[in-house]
Amino acid sequence: MFGEQKTTIRAEGLDEMAPSIIGADLTVTGNVTSKGAIQVEGEIQGDVYCASLVIGTQGRIMGGVTAEEVNVHGRVVGSIRAINATLQSTAHVEGDIHHQSLKLEHGGFFEGKSTRSDEPVSIFENTPNQRGTAEADGEAAKPRNSKLQRVA
Repeated sequence: MFGEQKTTIRAEGLDEMAPSIIGADLTVTGNVTSKGAIQVEGEIQGDVYCASLVIGTQGRIMGGVTAEEVNVHGRVVGSIRAINATLQSTAHVEGDIHHQSLKLEHGGFFEGKSTRSDEPVSIFENTPNQRGTAEADGEAAKPRNSKLQRVA
C-alpha cells in the first residue's frame, strides 16, 4: 500500500543546483561523469562528461570534454564538444572544439580546429565503457559519449 506509490518532488530551476566541485588541491585521475554541473578548480587527467562545466583559472583538464555548456577560464589539453563553448581571456585550450556556438574573449589562447555542428553532443558510436573494443579493433578514436542527449 505505502511502498507501491512513488512521489517525485522536483525543484524548480534544476540549473540552479550547486555544481560538483573539484577543489584546487585535488587531482582526479580517470574519467568524470555527472548529470549536472561540474566546477574544476583542480586537475582532471581523463575525460569529462557532464551537463555544464566551468573550469576555473587554476583548473586543468588533460582529456576530452563533452558538455552542453563549457566555460573555460583555465587550461584544457584535449577536444571539447559543447553546444555553447566560451573561452575566457585567461583560457588556454589545445585541442579541437566541436560546437554550436563558440565565444573567444580577447586574450584567450586556442590552438586547434573549430568545427560548427548542429548536434555536437548528440549520441555517438561508443560510450566510455566501450572504449577498449573500438580501440582493439584498430578504429580511430571517436567521440565516445552516448549519455548526453538534448531533450526537446
